[in-house]
Amino acid sequence: MIKYFLLWFPMLLLAIGNGILRDLGYSKYTGALLAHQISTVTLIIFFAFYIQYTIRKFPPSSPWQALLIGLFWLVLTLCFEFGFGLFRGSSWAMLLEDYNLLAGRIWILIPIWIMIAPSVFYSIHSRATQSKV
Repeated sequence: MIKYFLLWFPMLLLAIGNGILRDLGYSKYTGALLAHQISTVTLIIFFAFYIQYTIRKFPPSSPWQALLIGLFWLVLTLCFEFGFGLFRGSSWAMLLEDYNLLAGRIWILIPIWIMIAPSVFYSIHSRATQSKV
């Protein structure tokens, strides 16, 4: 599992880069809510490319391991997100604001995607491998 722990760190860099792109790029033209929504979608796309590559390059041994990787990455992500936010002085209310679907905040899709993407790409990769045999 140490391998997948190390493979989580590039996702952190992708998320930071995505935030920089949002803050220095399009947010001044779109407003905060739309920028947040665009940023969520672009990060899901960035993660899809990265996780697909990772699962193909370092395939889990089973569907169960793929699920565990997703759960592991979810825990790491939430610990980092909330831990860093609290360290910076954000309140729990501020941190949870991004998860308020009723307010148009769709950030919840990021941890959901992080959790299921390894299983999704493991399934796709294993089917493609089996069809070649």
